[in-house]
Amino acid sequence: MNLLQQTIQKKGKSVNNTALDASDFLTKQVDIELLDWCAEQLAAHFKSHNINRILTIESGGIAISTLAALKLNVPLVVMKKKRSILDTQVLLTTFVHSFTKNSTYELNCNAQHINAGDRVLFIDDVLAHGNAVQGTLDIIKLADAKLAGVGILFEKSFQSGRDMLDQQEIETLSLAQITSLDNGIHF
Repeated sequence: MNLLQQTIQKKGKSVNNTALDASDFLTKQVDIELLDWCAEQLAAHFKSHNINRILTIESGGIAISTLAALKLNVPLVVMKKKRSILDTQVLLTTFVHSFTKNSTYELNCNAQHINAGDRVLFIDDVLAHGNAVQGTLDIIKLADAKLAGVGILFEKSFQSGRDMLDQQEIETLSLAQITSLDNGIHF
């Protein structure tokens, strides 16, 4: 078992056999040493992919993406789930359904932050049904950029996200693949 899997096993909690509560090390309290290890794994894997920009969605992906961007020495672009009064520039937008919150939100990104031809690495904390990745693909397409890969901390491989990525032949690195949350956490 790798460091992330060990931490998930020790500190994670299965909720309703469908969700992983990672609040003790990722969402409400952040284990920086663990995320540094995760960022190192992602950066090493995607180093040869000529990434020139990392894209993530607020808020779960920000911490890991910041560390990976630092290691790859590329800018980090954070897509937002809600417009702000500060959003006076042209926005690239799409809609995404959140499995965890059971709601749909408008995903947006400043059009000046992604350039045509960019090779983008999308990093997020969780892969479930693949809706966040699909929304990111929509944004990347609007920018005329290219998705070079997807980096995920943990995926729930018993849900449809990985199949969707495999069908689209998107290179994906998940640092932990959870096969079941029934009566505990299983890899």
